[in-house]
Amino acid sequence: MVSGLRRLFQIGFAVWAYLLGWLLIRLHLWRPAVTPAQRLCRTVQRLGTTFVKLGQGLSLHRDLLPDEYIRALQSLQDHVAPFPDAVARREVEQALGKPIAELFAEFEAHPMAAASIAQVHQARLHDGRQVVVKIRRPSIKAQIDRDMRLLRGVLRALLALLPWLQRFDPLAIVDEIWSNLRKETDFRREAQNTLRFVEAFRGSATVHVPVVIDGLYTESVLVQEMSGGRRVDDPAVRAHGPQLAQALVEAYLQQLFVMGVFHGDPHPGNLFIMDSGHICFHDFGIVGTLDPSTRRNLAAFLLAFVHQDSEWMLDAALDLGLLAGVMDRSEFRQGMQELIQDYAGLPLKDWSLAEAFMRVARLGRGRNIRIPHNLLVLMRMLYLMENAVRDLDPEFNLLQSLLGKAEETFSPSAGAGAETGLSRLRFEAAAGVRELPAELGAWIHRLRAQGVEMQVQHHGMEELEQTIARGSSRVALALVTLGLYIAASLLMQHSIGPRLGEMPLLAAAGYALALWFTWRLARGISRSGKL
Repeated sequence: MVSGLRRLFQIGFAVWAYLLGWLLIRLHLWRPAVTPAQRLCRTVQRLGTTFVKLGQGLSLHRDLLPDEYIRALQSLQDHVAPFPDAVARREVEQALGKPIAELFAEFEAHPMAAASIAQVHQARLHDGRQVVVKIRRPSIKAQIDRDMRLLRGVLRALLALLPWLQRFDPLAIVDEIWSNLRKETDFRREAQNTLRFVEAFRGSATVHVPVVIDGLYTESVLVQEMSGGRRVDDPAVRAHGPQLAQALVEAYLQQLFVMGVFHGDPHPGNLFIMDSGHICFHDFGIVGTLDPSTRRNLAAFLLAFVHQDSEWMLDAALDLGLLAGVMDRSEFRQGMQELIQDYAGLPLKDWSLAEAFMRVARLGRGRNIRIPHNLLVLMRMLYLMENAVRDLDPEFNLLQSLLGKAEETFSPSAGAGAETGLSRLRFEAAAGVRELPAELGAWIHRLRAQGVEMQVQHHGMEELEQTIARGSSRVALALVTLGLYIAASLLMQHSIGPRLGEMPLLAAAGYALALWFTWRLARGISRSGKL
């Protein structure tokens, strides 16, 4: 209880101190030696492991944070001492249910790497295979849950005093990061993700994914084939840069437009070039997903961007979820047009889909628009992947490769150089044809579940309907005319109202209007030739 209160005070003091300093800087009452973004990173690091992971999660939110904050938060590193060998052995034996000697022929006591969530040891199986053993820190899950609950309490108090912060929806952001941290600490999910990529790239001539050892993974321990090579940003691999850039892009095209699942963290520490020339993907703790609808909308956004169609880009951004809610379309369309104009004078190889995504997302900043987590992961992946590709081959035309796959997947009939309107027509038509079977199946299901509701229309009877409508109108007008004659006669008989000589004015007006309607009726009947 005492430690919980102490931790609550520590978190609350850090949050309030940062906000007070930020306010003093904004009011030009304090000029610290570091920027507000750097102060945020230092605050996060002082609060420990949970908040370092929180900061790394916040770095996904390019839609909310300025670039300097994104860069600072992405630089956060885990400075955590490894836990003792005895603890590591105990965790492995408890998780896998066997003594270390039965599981491994060799097990390195000193970890090869240590981070906030887990540490990694080298080992050798009895069949001779070299493996790595990823072991979760014993108390990390409980620590994350405790710190996140305390942070939510501090934020609730903060929102009560500063309600204007609610427009950033901080509680929802914390809950999203908390949920993803829980997934990241469950190695069963990482193992399942890895196995999926192993199957997808089995036999690939350019991509290698280290296999997970069957039966040797649990929530807290993961045993995987050992593999490595040179980092993708190593200058030594640039001799083969163009081929490697092409292979990396093709791997992501397969993930985005075919698998619908993609490796979400392709920073240089997770991409290695093996001696065989294969690109080795590591660490599937962060994986993004794209359902068929999102893939189609992504392709639409890409095509609209390349064809410089602001209206189409706006529709695609709405469909993707980059923008949402009630909005002034003209304002957002203007933002799209400015984006297009900024790229219009650049060669296609210098265009950045990641930057376009970010700029569109920031159009909704401060409007209570929540971007889905899978799109945040997609934006991060695009930035890291574009950087990796340009490190390998600065002249590589990334956007042209993405565009070709989008057209091949969703609009195979679209030809190069087609006009924008025709490109959109072909794309929408092709997408509609692809979705027609599913839509038809859903309609049949609703028909079976809810029954039939029919509206009967008799074609070829339009003339009869028009004749009946004209007849009804004439009857109504005749009745009104008759009423006017009767009313005018009564007014005349009783001399009601003002008079002009011997004629009551109201009676004269009634007769005049009745005569006008009578003339209209007679003319209509005369023109139709029928009574």
